[in-house]
Amino acid sequence: MLATQITFFQRFEQDILNGSKTITIRDRSESHYQPQSVVDVFTYESQRWFAKIRILSVTPIAFAALNERHASQENMTLAQLKNVIREIYPHETALFVIQYELIK
Repeated sequence: MLATQITFFQRFEQDILNGSKTITIRDRSESHYQPQSVVDVFTYESQRWFAKIRILSVTPIAFAALNERHASQENMTLAQLKNVIREIYPHETALFVIQYELIK
């Protein structure tokens, strides 16, 4: 089934809209996005639509392999990125980098 929407925490909305956040890191349950598909973006907390993105790639990555480049693409430090991922996925080691572009 083709995924047509994705949610982000509200705190990431401005970074997505201003182009400073260009990836999201998710677990296997959210790894089903297809490159070149267009997806509606909603806030996780209130399900409010705020953007459309085009999925560019979905790439598996181990938690231990996350690096400064990923952190930069998330618009945070590597320590912040690892902390956020651990808050959301406390025990997950197999993750997926979903790279996207904002559709203006």
